Amino acid sequence: MKRFFLGAAAAGLLLASSQAWSADKLLNASYDVGRELFVQVNKAFIEKHPGVSIDQSHAGTSAQARAIAEGLGADVVTFNQVTDVDFLVKKGLVSADWQKDFPDNASPFYSLPSFLVRAGNPKHIKDWNDLVRDDVQVIFPNPKTSGNARYTYLAATAYAKEAFKGDDAKVKEFITKLFNNVPIFDTGGRAATTTFVQREIGDVLITFESETRGIRKEYGDDKFEQVTPSVSLLAEFPVAIVDKVADEHGTRDLAKSYLDFLYTPEGQGIAADNGLRARDAAVAAKYKADFPDVRLLTVEDVFGGWDKVQKEHFAAGGLLDQAYGSR
Repeated sequence: MKRFFLGAAAAGLLLASSQAWSADKLLNASYDVGRELFVQVNKAFIEKHPGVSIDQSHAGTSAQARAIAEGLGADVVTFNQVTDVDFLVKKGLVSADWQKDFPDNASPFYSLPSFLVRAGNPKHIKDWNDLVRDDVQVIFPNPKTSGNARYTYLAATAYAKEAFKGDDAKVKEFITKLFNNVPIFDTGGRAATTTFVQREIGDVLITFESETRGIRKEYGDDKFEQVTPSVSLLAEFPVAIVDKVADEHGTRDLAKSYLDFLYTPEGQGIAADNGLRARDAAVAAKYKADFPDVRLLTVEDVFGGWDKVQKEHFAAGGLLDQAYGSR
């Protein structure tokens, strides 16, 4: 229970503690279900940098990006959506070439949307097409506030594009049915986990593979089962220095060292221990048995890149709004 249900009061405390700035203190604004990962990352980093402190803020990354634009003093971001970092670029807070600052397009690890069902898989959910059945309730957060959910939306759309051979009308109908099967749209991934696990609402939770693995580890395979669909979407976890903030705080060097640590064998191992797929070849090989094989599509291959996704799907009045507004 304690792993997955940190209260809002705790999150507020983290933010409140981050208001007095010095060159040896960072605020990392991160994605909603990254709490446990960064508790471990921060502990390991601080052991190597005595006297340093790292504060955390966790929420849906679209909400985080807006908060930073409105004054949240985050020195670094560890997001789960490229478009949310690009939002900060447009606000003049992050450099336009941020993806060149760190390896692998500034994404130190990756995951994919995966399914979590209740023990025995009573609804026999195996793939994306099962999620639009009339007898299935699906839980995932609001894609208008959650990067996690945007990957779910894009992965489902990618599946439908293949299944219906690019028939846009049928793809739109599929996504509309999927959205109509969601009884509650929580604002972030951890709230959606609470809805499914604690409140026992829904037949299947769609979230990052790392979260499904964490839930099974916490509650046991006798409570929940992970289902990996036939195809999913590569979910990258972009990191960036918030240049304007880091320069104001005098924390640029520390911020770079912190994000560099995520690429070290130790940082990669911590990520893999938390259910994320490592970029480091040696670490990935060590953990290979922990991760099922899956055919992964990319945003670039299916949708033509993030700029096109933003314009066609996530912009006001776009395809996401059309599907979401129809429920």
